[in-house]
Amino acid sequence: MSWLLTGATALMLALPVCAQEAPVTLAAWPPRELLIKSLAGSIESILKSQDPATGRFGTQPWICSDQNVIFPLAAAWALQDPANPWYHSERVLTAIAKGGEALVDDQDAKGMWIFRKKDNSTWGQIHMPWTYSRWIRAYLLVKDALPPESRAKWEQGLLLGFKGIRRYADGGVHNIPTHHAMALYIAGVVFGNEEWKQAATAFMHKVVAKQDPGGFWSENFGPVVGYNEVYVDALGVYYSFSKDAEVLPALQRSAKFHASLLWPDGSSVACVDERQVYHAGVEIGNVGFSWTPEGRGFLLQQVGLYAKSRDSVGGDYAASMLLCSGTGEAIMPAAAADTALATVGNEDAVVVRRKPWQWALSGYACPVPKSRWIQDRHNLMDVFHDALGLVIGGGNTKVQPYWSTFTVGDCALLKHDGSESPNFTPQIDLLWTPTSAKIETVGGAKTLALKYGDVACRVAVAPQDDGSLKLTYEAPADQHCEAHVPLMNRSQRLVCASGKEARLGEDELVLSSAEIGPSFDYGGLRVSVPAGASLRWPMRQHNPYAKDGSAPLGTAKLVLCLPFDQGRTKHEVTLSLVPEEKFDGLVFDARELPTEVVGDGYTKRLDGLKSQLLGAKQAGAGLVFTLPDIKPGRYELLADFVMASMYGLTRVSLDDKAVGQPLDAYCPGVDSEGERVSFGTVTLGAGTHRLNMETIDKNAASTGYLVSVQRWLLRPVE
Repeated sequence: MSWLLTGATALMLALPVCAQEAPVTLAAWPPRELLIKSLAGSIESILKSQDPATGRFGTQPWICSDQNVIFPLAAAWALQDPANPWYHSERVLTAIAKGGEALVDDQDAKGMWIFRKKDNSTWGQIHMPWTYSRWIRAYLLVKDALPPESRAKWEQGLLLGFKGIRRYADGGVHNIPTHHAMALYIAGVVFGNEEWKQAATAFMHKVVAKQDPGGFWSENFGPVVGYNEVYVDALGVYYSFSKDAEVLPALQRSAKFHASLLWPDGSSVACVDERQVYHAGVEIGNVGFSWTPEGRGFLLQQVGLYAKSRDSVGGDYAASMLLCSGTGEAIMPAAAADTALATVGNEDAVVVRRKPWQWALSGYACPVPKSRWIQDRHNLMDVFHDALGLVIGGGNTKVQPYWSTFTVGDCALLKHDGSESPNFTPQIDLLWTPTSAKIETVGGAKTLALKYGDVACRVAVAPQDDGSLKLTYEAPADQHCEAHVPLMNRSQRLVCASGKEARLGEDELVLSSAEIGPSFDYGGLRVSVPAGASLRWPMRQHNPYAKDGSAPLGTAKLVLCLPFDQGRTKHEVTLSLVPEEKFDGLVFDARELPTEVVGDGYTKRLDGLKSQLLGAKQAGAGLVFTLPDIKPGRYELLADFVMASMYGLTRVSLDDKAVGQPLDAYCPGVDSEGERVSFGTVTLGAGTHRLNMETIDKNAASTGYLVSVQRWLLRPVE
């Protein structure tokens, strides 16, 4: 069992980024000014989240990981800098002391806490590694300043916990015991326990020995991209304390591995990953990257991209980098090159760049794992476009044959039944993972050769002179074989060349090629449709982190199914951009206009959605945009809004006068394509103008009051 990535990384993964942005230029690593600002800026909200009676931080239900914030609090208390007002703050020290005491209060006799998630599901007792590693680092920073009674209580709890954690160092290599070993070494330093330090060092040497030459640690077969960083982080923090040179080559190999799997927008390739599906957003790395030139180049590029639209990297991330980071020369990754080829292992996977397209092919094939945590290796291709982001693929899941690049047999035989312990390896007449996979060079291009039993299949990718990308799928005819093109969930609107339109929601949708026509448009992408093909929605993920495997609609895919029947042995699918509709008037990008928040709300630039967000917890907040001085006259006022499941009702006013009708911005999932709304005809005089969107209510089905606008438009009226 493993735990989700937390802290700054979780924030990073929550925000989609599509079009590539120029990175903020960082001169050297670490960028202390940014890190101090991020750390100091996080403290007030942490302090406000604490219950002074119990010492617990966060929201209900309380979980032990809510106390992880004692580490950035301790860092802010300990680091002296003119930009850090929290240095030696009594308020901060009091919060830290009570925060650690709360952990002791909740420990069981073995120093464990219940593994509870915010959905109130529980997974048994655990020495939560992320909490212990932060608790011991916080203790190192503040132990001499803690009140004697509090210090004694902290020591009691820490010693109890690390006595139990010590035994994990005698076991096998996995991401959780690796993080435990890092914390155990620090505990050995803090408490002068040489045996703990030796045990931790011996375990870290086992970790290094188990690393694949390609720079990753496998949990079954092949890479684990996101969780690989757990190993990198643990080794990096361990090295900052131990200076054990034996771990440096492993950190260097991992830095090269992660740099090779970057998309131009800073996110990471997912089709090679056996643990996690694709997460949009900039992957900003961790302390382990800071100890090698390749890793520091990764950090400089990625944090530069991340800081393009955000002024903070998160308090936990900043604390770790300020206290444990290396420094030195940097070797920059080539993720944004016009033309590139990156390989993993012995051409076990390739990432090909031909601007504006980029695609990844995975040659990792293995039997279907019985574990819910190890995903089936069945989606073996990802496709990315600079203007749209990831459009095809996006990782692997379980009991979902429609995500498979090919299947042989009846897909209807494999479907999740909602049980908490499904049979992941049923004996059915269906092959949905390849029995072998190999990257081959054919005609100078990389192709993917697959076998499903004795059925040989092939995928080739080729950029076209007109800027499109052609995918060619080949398989023998009439062997009950089918190829699948799983499209990332980009929009709730489907527009077919036949004239048919559909709103994609909870209801199942199946369309034949005759109903679709020669192509369809989906989230800015135009996809050609071969004869005999069909479209299916929603092809859901099996979510390993929910006991019943349930996943939100946002993780579902629209899948183009390509059957090799009626003598067909080849299908060609062409991807291109939907031509932009010309607007006869003035267009203002909401992200580029001056803004002012009114009431209890906040605003954030969302480059992934190409929008400006108004965040609010209740009705009454507003966001005012200032339009520049334009030619006076009569105009039709329009706006392009993002629709989403957490968005509310908004009222628009121009120069303090309500216009049009309120907009209900709710829809299931996220419709990033935008909804164009007209607010009628307005008369504009000379000078600037104020456009205000105000949250006034929410749909009963909506989970929030947010609203997000992409563009304001003015069409001259005669």
